[in-house]
Amino acid sequence: MDNQLLLLEINVVCESPLTVSGKAGEVVMIPFSGDASGPFFTGKITGPAVDTQKIGKDGSFRLSARYMLEGVDSAGNACRVFIENQGNEAEGFCPWLVTDSPVLQQWEGKKLTATIGGTPQGVLVRIREAGEP
Repeated sequence: MDNQLLLLEINVVCESPLTVSGKAGEVVMIPFSGDASGPFFTGKITGPAVDTQKIGKDGSFRLSARYMLEGVDSAGNACRVFIENQGNEAEGFCPWLVTDSPVLQQWEGKKLTATIGGTPQGVLVRIREAGEP
């Protein structure tokens, strides 16, 4: 994993979660803020951002985090990047991106992977190009 090109590192600061439990399982929604950096983009999370975690009665787990970054690409262009990151530890996490940056548009449709690690205030998300199968 370390030899794959690092595109973005996102420092996520978690807020108070909202939870509901029912017959099918539990859903936890965690609003968050934070900032992003990397060799191609620097910026911050803007607008509403939420990590939705679905936990089934059978122990299954799946997350879907959706958020928008606003900042500057490596060419100095002001831009936005939308990220949807889905998955779980067993299957891995697969980010999907949309951007208005001419520099970063090559990320759209590209197979990407993410790692998620804990920090004192939330998590650190590292998005990389996925390796060849």
